Amino acid sequence: MDFSEIEAKMDKTISVLQENFAEVRAGRANPAILNKVKVNYYGVETPISQVAGISVPEARLIVIQPWDMGILKEIEKAILASDIGITPNNDGKVLRLAFPELNEERRKEIVKDIKKMAEESKVGIRSLRRDGLDVAKKEQKDGNITEDDLRNAENEIQKLTDKKIEKIDELLATKEKEIMNI
Repeated sequence: MDFSEIEAKMDKTISVLQENFAEVRAGRANPAILNKVKVNYYGVETPISQVAGISVPEARLIVIQPWDMGILKEIEKAILASDIGITPNNDGKVLRLAFPELNEERRKEIVKDIKKMAEESKVGIRSLRRDGLDVAKKEQKDGNITEDDLRNAENEIQKLTDKKIEKIDELLATKEKEIMNI
């Protein structure tokens, strides 16, 4: 039985979790929080990164410099309308996003959110495990594999699941440490 499809789906789940973790505002300037912010550029919803240069000159500052100065106000509106919770500072040429220092209560709230994200990913991994086991049982029922093959498949799928859940736990621990130590 081929487990590469199950593993690919599990890897995709982990990849999505990593993207979500990158977008979590941890008191440090990270351009990834702008990934989901779209700006109206001549009638087309466009990611900010495609209409402006984004740089991080300091640990708590993101500078957005549009290539077309006419879109500066649109970028500002898009950031204000988004849920990133930072008000841009517009000096007529660039937008500055200053990240405030996080207090202990807010850090704990963020940690709770990332734990929830990690748990949702684990549920997704377990769901993929269940789907894989169902396929293996169906193969055995149809006579395509023996009972021993089924047991081996179940063991392999479980090992894969354990490995991926361990990876999620590692990512969570790293992100939690990053948030609490800033």
